[in-house]
Amino acid sequence: MDYTKYVLKDAEKLNALLEGRDNIFVVSCNKCFKEFKTLEEPELKEFTELAAAQGKTVTGTVSLDFLCNSIQTKQKLDGKIPAGTENIIVISCGLGVQTIAEQEGLNVFTATDSLNYIGFHGMALTKKTCDACNQCYLNITGGICPITDCTKSLINGQCGGAKNGKCEIDPAKDCAWEKIYRRLEKQGRNPEFVNQPVQLRDYSRVNFKAVHEYVESVRDKRLDGYYGGIHPLEKKELTEHMAPKPFPAPAEVVIPMSQHVGKPANPIVKAGDYVKVGQKIGELAGFISCNIHSSVSGTVTAVEDRPGSRGPVMSVVIKNDYKDVLDESVKPAKPLEELTKEEIVEIVKEKGIAGMGGATFPTYVKLMPGKPIDVVLINGSECEPLITVDHRALLAYADDVIYGLKAIMKAVDAPKGIIVVEDNKPDAIANLKEKLEGVENIEVLQARTKYPQGAEKMLIKRATGRKVPSGGLPADVGVVVSNVGSAKAIADAIKTGMPLVERLVTVSGEKIAHPGNYLVKIGTDVEEVIDYCGGVTGDNVTFKMGGPMMGVVLKELGVPVNKGTNGIIALETDHTVPQECIKCGRCVDVCPMELRPLQFYKASAEPDGQTFKDLNVMDCMECGCCEYICSSKIKLLDCIRAGKSAVRGMK
Repeated sequence: MDYTKYVLKDAEKLNALLEGRDNIFVVSCNKCFKEFKTLEEPELKEFTELAAAQGKTVTGTVSLDFLCNSIQTKQKLDGKIPAGTENIIVISCGLGVQTIAEQEGLNVFTATDSLNYIGFHGMALTKKTCDACNQCYLNITGGICPITDCTKSLINGQCGGAKNGKCEIDPAKDCAWEKIYRRLEKQGRNPEFVNQPVQLRDYSRVNFKAVHEYVESVRDKRLDGYYGGIHPLEKKELTEHMAPKPFPAPAEVVIPMSQHVGKPANPIVKAGDYVKVGQKIGELAGFISCNIHSSVSGTVTAVEDRPGSRGPVMSVVIKNDYKDVLDESVKPAKPLEELTKEEIVEIVKEKGIAGMGGATFPTYVKLMPGKPIDVVLINGSECEPLITVDHRALLAYADDVIYGLKAIMKAVDAPKGIIVVEDNKPDAIANLKEKLEGVENIEVLQARTKYPQGAEKMLIKRATGRKVPSGGLPADVGVVVSNVGSAKAIADAIKTGMPLVERLVTVSGEKIAHPGNYLVKIGTDVEEVIDYCGGVTGDNVTFKMGGPMMGVVLKELGVPVNKGTNGIIALETDHTVPQECIKCGRCVDVCPMELRPLQFYKASAEPDGQTFKDLNVMDCMECGCCEYICSSKIKLLDCIRAGKSAVRGMK
């Protein structure tokens, strides 16, 4: 079974529950903790089949994420319950049942038994918690738990302590038993428990040790390779089968001088200059910086600030003459076996290669670690939903990726290389293994699909078992990590002399009319790319550059594709209103850096640099796992960024 703190009642109990009841609407929770195998929960199907076998009419069903999120549940159930429904059967923990009972005037019953696990259930927007006593009384108490709703946690009938409908312990709280009576009266039901005293908790019904051991085993598998992580809907099927196609050359390119981590490049051309493909137009301005090159041949029409994905940025605007005249510098280097490691680093530096997985760190800097390196990792995980450019590159350009890996290994004197690919890309894994047959010092590692597998520190821990220390770098544990696209770009730079002037881009999302993978020239307008793909369907659209988890929301589409643009996606806008944190702890459970995002939220009310520093906020890589899992829909990344700003502002 999947450990979810509740299980479907046995057939005998369900038959008794259904006796005398008909016209049933079934609400099922997708659960808050499970071994990730399928998106479909089996309990809903089992129950509806049993009801049908009894000749019962099921007026409809609905399956929701985090049923205990009262705000979202109310919105998603609005108008979904058909007329003629007399009873609602809920398949969830007790907290989910209470949520439905509070929102609907119909008779509400639970089809599940709680497992004996002491702790908090679900992720409600209320302060109620479920004690998981293994005896769900909600079927006889109108959807109100006589344990968690009672200040005294009394479970043996009325305590006799109610005063004017309020609890004698907490006068601000309604008496749970009064609430139960009123609920049953409203539903036209007699209090069944009057002549049927509620039993004390019976911990013998479930073997706690067995359940605990099972939970631990599931957690070990779920945390395979590194702590935390999530399994967001991948939606890679939209483009994973599509081979890359050249995107039509644009009439104009706007090439930013800042497409990388570090200082922007200094433009070295002016309006009126004629430039060629591969010609340097921006020179790196420091150690952490990158050269910039023209992706087309034509005339420079402006050197000025233009909109970028993160705000205005100095850019070189070039009118394309469509002649694709190559710059004289675009010529092959010596064969790899003849190049020294210093020459490889210089080529990577000169050709402006940066991390192409989205981070855009200057690659040549990684190739000068200043510490012994014994393994180079190529990151082929591509764990971001929707994005499939690395997957397709490992199929179309595997030889170049391997060539680039060998060049990196030579540059850093590493004896071993590992290409890490998640197991949702079996064709890419098979292709690489075939290409590397007989190559002893390069391994293809198949990793279990989990987000954020592709983050450097996660990848290192998964592939080598080494943990990069807080504030440390991969080189501190003898590792250099490079993206698939960056390895391919290194191969191009050595074999042909072409700088990084174009890249693969996935155009996808449920709002994109015709998704695909395209080889796009740097500087191409994003809106032009979207229009070429048929535009968007409907309205209420959010555009992002990158993936849905870590991508940058585009406030306007008139921005250029840059070296880090692995995706352009169009998603349905989420209008969910954030609620107060209910301290469920799930953000802590999924944080791969083992941080405490709920504390970031608490501290963000009055951002103090020292507080955030003590919470190690600078270790956060902003993967978005915490925000994704938060049922209160708190903008945790905003809290984290505020904390980082506070730390940077410390004197």
